Amino acid sequence: MEEMDIETDELISFDSPTEIVTNSSETKEEIILPSLSEGGLFTRSYTYISAKATNLTKDDQENQPCILGVDEAGRGPVLGPMVYGVCYCPLSEKDNIKELGFADSKTLNEVTRESLIKVIMSRSDIFGWAVRVLTPQEISANMLKRNKYNLNAQAHDTTINLIRDIYVDAVGPSKTYQAKLQRLFQGIEITVANKADSTFPIVSAASICAKVTRDHVIKKWEFEEMRLKGEVSREFGSGYPSDPNTVNWLRSNVDPVFGFPRILRFSWPDDEDSQVPMKRMFGQDANEKRSRLFESMGLRRVADF
Repeated sequence: MEEMDIETDELISFDSPTEIVTNSSETKEEIILPSLSEGGLFTRSYTYISAKATNLTKDDQENQPCILGVDEAGRGPVLGPMVYGVCYCPLSEKDNIKELGFADSKTLNEVTRESLIKVIMSRSDIFGWAVRVLTPQEISANMLKRNKYNLNAQAHDTTINLIRDIYVDAVGPSKTYQAKLQRLFQGIEITVANKADSTFPIVSAASICAKVTRDHVIKKWEFEEMRLKGEVSREFGSGYPSDPNTVNWLRSNVDPVFGFPRILRFSWPDDEDSQVPMKRMFGQDANEKRSRLFESMGLRRVADF
């Protein structure tokens, strides 16, 4: 697999077997997830690419056709990164992976998700995977450019090549996305569908890679703002703008000088076709060009004082 855009980003890759640490006082195993960047500040977007599936490294197997699933985690929340995941395996394993129990990561609990990603990592003979972690800062910076680089476009540009069959969970209008991919990757059969993660097991596997990585990023997140104001509460709820706990956390963690912690995204998609039902807290007021969230919190522009 070829990483497509990492000029200013960090690329991490681990070829060694995944380490699992067992806490003797608990029955749950803690996964040392290789797709986590070292440290907890997560100041830069990065890409993790696993070792190539070993069955594809054999001389008589390296050119065999593969299938690849693509999905994301973290599109809806106002807090934290968006993670785009891919997972691939030989086409000959297509029917076998149906028996492994993959489903849309959003419908599974944490224990099941982590159990499934251990399956992916332990079956490195047939599975390869990669994730792209986009920080809140990069998402916001791209969307606030003069020539706006929206979230759909950012997601589209992470697509992987050199795979025979690609099953992609739709981001925006399916037909438009599929046509774009087919122009880029001529000769490759591509299927773009809503809810692909519940239809195609390989997309479900990609969904697991993305969701588990994002969950671990959030757990390991270190608030750089603690250096300025001390302890920052982690009681931010689901991170969705419709969650009262998230709204209360935002109200309690805005600094009059430095603003919000950098875990917050300062922009939001305007796409009317978005599949995520949410209140656009950072949309512009039609009458006054001002963020609804800042308006509701009683914050005013400098010019108003």
